[in-house]
Formats: sequence, structure tokens, C-alpha cells
Amino acid sequence: MQRHTHITQPAASSVWQQSRQWCLGSTLALGLSLLGAAQVQAQNALEKEDLNFGFIKLTDMAPLAIAYERGYFEDEGLFVTLEAQANWKVLLDRVIDGELDGAHMLAGQPLGATIGYGTEAHIVTAFSMDLNGNAITVSNDVWSKMKPHVPHEDGKPVHPITADTLKPVVESYRNEGNPFRMGMVFPVSTHNYELRYWLAAGGLHPGFYAPLRGDTSGQRDADVLLSVTPPPQMPSTMEAGTIHGYCVGEPWNQQAVFMGIGVPVVTNYQIWRNNPEKVFGVSASWAEENPNTHKAVVKALIRAAHWLDADNNANREAAADILSWSNYVGADVDVIANSMTGTFEYEKGDQREVPDFNVFFRHHATYPFYSDAIWFLTQMRRWGQIPDAKPDSWYLEMAKKVYRPDIYAEAARELIAEGKMSADLFPDFDNEDGMRDTPAEFIDGTPYDPTQPNAYIDSFEIGLKNDESI
Repeated sequence: MQRHTHITQPAASSVWQQSRQWCLGSTLALGLSLLGAAQVQAQNALEKEDLNFGFIKLTDMAPLAIAYERGYFEDEGLFVTLEAQANWKVLLDRVIDGELDGAHMLAGQPLGATIGYGTEAHIVTAFSMDLNGNAITVSNDVWSKMKPHVPHEDGKPVHPITADTLKPVVESYRNEGNPFRMGMVFPVSTHNYELRYWLAAGGLHPGFYAPLRGDTSGQRDADVLLSVTPPPQMPSTMEAGTIHGYCVGEPWNQQAVFMGIGVPVVTNYQIWRNNPEKVFGVSASWAEENPNTHKAVVKALIRAAHWLDADNNANREAAADILSWSNYVGADVDVIANSMTGTFEYEKGDQREVPDFNVFFRHHATYPFYSDAIWFLTQMRRWGQIPDAKPDSWYLEMAKKVYRPDIYAEAARELIAEGKMSADLFPDFDNEDGMRDTPAEFIDGTPYDPTQPNAYIDSFEIGLKNDESI
């Protein structure tokens, strides 16, 4: 017994010593770990926590609303205020002036501002907010005149409907001495370029811009006169007869159907499949002054976009309810859900499955591809907003000046490291060149090669070519 006690005492002492050393080691490791975490936290310290973001009352502002309502901004230590803006110009001006830290923007706005078309300022984007989501709607009267020219199958129009079917209607208006007018939301909007693309593909000239001559109407040599109308006012403006149709984002096409005043004839998914629509834009100076805050914002928006598309759009009903609130889109929830939950209604009662009408995350929707930026620049040149010819290299240089996939990649890698997202959800950042892998599909079948923008511009029958200028 004594021997046993004698043996166990040193053993207990040894265990105690080992335990003490382990505790000291663990404490030291924990201390170093906390120190490392503190250093990382210091490196990622937010330059600004209280942020004010702007948006226009459209369905595709959804990533901002969801990031706010689901607490993704707060998870990043951000305290955000979301403010609806009167129109796209006011929104852009307030970002430039610093009244807004950032905003839901038209994809063409950062590019247009940076190249100096309209208000000149260097704007950047590290986050694409969505794909698709727009449509072209015409009044009931115009549709009744188009319809006889539209192919039908089983009593329903065959889609996509091309502008060839609108051409005889426009000609009849012109023969009667009445100009044919259509609305779009802003001169550098996706809507403007999509509407122009659709019209030109059907043989209708949408008009040139002539900024060197002080003509920014975009109506020179036009068969169809395009003008700016704020999105929420589109249906009422058409109902009043001021315009005969328009191109706009949701829910304002479906609103025309619900009001019984118009018919959406083609979606931008059909004009350019999986086209980029909105971006989140900030001034270049803001991005330089607030790199950690900017990255944190992008992280929150990525999570929101992923939630919007998760489980085959399972969250879209809930999202439509949130967007219907007056502080966001403020439209009837049924109108918003009509296009946001995988369907789209053309003529009243003609509702069709369009699962990708609104895309927020899949198809790498959130990644700012240079090839997307280059396409918008080609259209600016095609219609005269860029008044003189540029070398191919200029298009990529401008795309890289405005689109910031490097910031996006940093944000995504942090989300992966934190276990909030998986790597397979994102492009292969180490081998990504900024050009979409899948070829763009357009309604007229014209191939798009972003590495040869001038050859692409010259391939169109209607539009400026080579060294032409107005």
C-alpha cells in the first residue's frame, strides 16, 4: 500500500505538470489566436459603419431589401438606411455628391458617367445585382394592330415576338402624320439599349445621339421616337397616350396587364438571354477611402442574392411580400409575384413559365464580367453616345476601370472561409479572365465576341460603323 502510494504520488505530480504545461500552451495558443484574429479584424476594420444607399422602386432592388431585412448587413457590422430615389439622374447625382454611399444603378450608369456621357464622374461596381427582368409593353391599340402579323400556335402568339410585327404599325402611324413614341428609363439604361436592339433587329431605326452637336435626344433619323419616363410612371403615361409603348423593369409591365391597358410583347430574356440588368455602384473615391466597408457591403449583397435564388426560387413568395411594402417597391404583392416566382403574363390570361425571368445569383449573376461592360460600350458607340471610333483595346480598358471583379473575389473568398458560402458557387477566381464562358444569345442570332468590339459594331445593318460620326 505504501509502495503503491509512493508510486502514485510522482505519477500525479507528473500529470499535474503535464496538465499545467498544456494549459499554459493552450493559453498561449489561444492568446496568439486572439492576437491573430485581432490583427485580421484590425486589417478588416470598417472605415464607415453607418451607410445610406439609394434605389429605384423596381423588383431588382431586391438584394438590398433582403440584405437589410435578413440581417446580412448587420452581420458585417453595417448599419444601413435604404432610400427610394425620384429618378436615375437624382440617384446618380447623390452618389457623386456623397449624399448616398452607394446605390442600385442601371448597368450603363457607371460606364456612362466614367466615359463622360452626361454627368461625368468615375463610378465603379463590384457587384451585379441581377440578370434579365425587363420587358417591352405596348398599348392595347398597338397590340391589336400588331397581332395579325404575329404567328400563332394553338390560338396563342408564338414567342419571341420580333419588331418586324411592329414595323407595319409604325408605318401606318407615320402615314397618318403621327410620330410613334416609346418610353425607356434613362439614356444609358439597359432598357434603352434593349429596346433599340429589338427595334433595329426588326428594321426600325431607333435614332442616333449627336452629343458633338448638342443633340442628346437620341431621336435623329428615328422611325420610333424614344424618350425618358420614370419606371413607376410608365403605365399611366402610356394610358394617357403620351407614349405607345415602353421598355421597363418589373413590376411595371405586369402592372399594365393588371390594369388592362397594355400587353408585354417580349422580355429582355428573349432579346439577350441572361443579360446583366442592374449593378451596385459607388464612386471610385468612396471605394478607395472605404475598401473594407465596400467589401463588407458586397459580402452582404452576395448572401442576399443567393437567398433569393436558393432552392429553386423557394424564397421568392416571401421576397415578393417584402418588396410590396411601401418603403421598397410599393406595388401589389400579386403584381410583383406574377413575374418574380417563375412565370410571366403576356396577354391577360396568357401566363407562361419563365423560371429565369428574374435571376439574382445563378449563372454567376452577381459577378461583374468585363464582357458585360464591353457590350454596353458597343451600344453606346453604335447609337452615337460615344461620338468617335475607339480601338478594341479601349473597350477593355474602360471595362476594367469601372468593373471590379477583384473586390468581388475578395468578398467571396471571405464568405467561403467563414463557411457561409461554398467555393463551387463562384467562378474559378484564379483562372477567371472576366469574359463569360457561355456565348451570348440574342434575338437576331448575331454573335457577340467581346474581344472584337469594333467588328461586332460593324456587323449590324443599322447603327454607326467604323469611323462614322454624327
